[in-house]
Amino acid sequence: MLKSYVLRTGRFTDAQKNAYNALSEKYVLPFTEEKLDFSKAFGNASTVTAEIGFGMGLATAAIAEANPHKNYLGIEVHRPGVGKILWEIEKRSLFNIRIIEHDAVQVMEKMIPAGSLEAVHIFFPDPWPKKRHRKRRLVQRPFTETLAQSLTPGGYLYMVTDWEDYAVHALEELSACTHLRNSFEGFAPVQTWRPLTKFEKKGLAKDHAIREILFTRIM
Repeated sequence: MLKSYVLRTGRFTDAQKNAYNALSEKYVLPFTEEKLDFSKAFGNASTVTAEIGFGMGLATAAIAEANPHKNYLGIEVHRPGVGKILWEIEKRSLFNIRIIEHDAVQVMEKMIPAGSLEAVHIFFPDPWPKKRHRKRRLVQRPFTETLAQSLTPGGYLYMVTDWEDYAVHALEELSACTHLRNSFEGFAPVQTWRPLTKFEKKGLAKDHAIREILFTRIM
């Protein structure tokens, strides 16, 4: 199976390990090939936003903290990042985040019920800049159709990237989805509620333009 990620070998700090060992049973959901019951997973009937590839989870935690009445499902394969967000959950006393430590493509295809998500966030996905690797990019067909089908009518898909050619390609791929409509003409304006991420800071340091894409589920 073609994967859209590589497992990074970043340092797994003692704090991250301790948080992972102490909190994963409570907040990390196991991957299965059965559809999730969100009300059971979160213990309430609030809306759910999925974030694919949350990295170290600081933006995710900040958004969840600012919206305690909403639920957030983070999908990430990088264990130090999972440990870090678990540490943030404990520090900030968050109760509205759950995590799945698995390939996002399989999670979205196997575990997420159709029409169940209020939103999907994809902040600075791996750009796979080399031409021969672009087939690994996450935001392209047929996976865009899976993302569209996961959204409730009126729900939105929000992607941010600092790679211009990826942004242009993703805009084309999402525009081809019959169930999605661009909420703006071309790229979206900056969504000021989104916290600055580590990858965004790196992109800005390289003078990369930050491109935002926002589509809405229409049927």
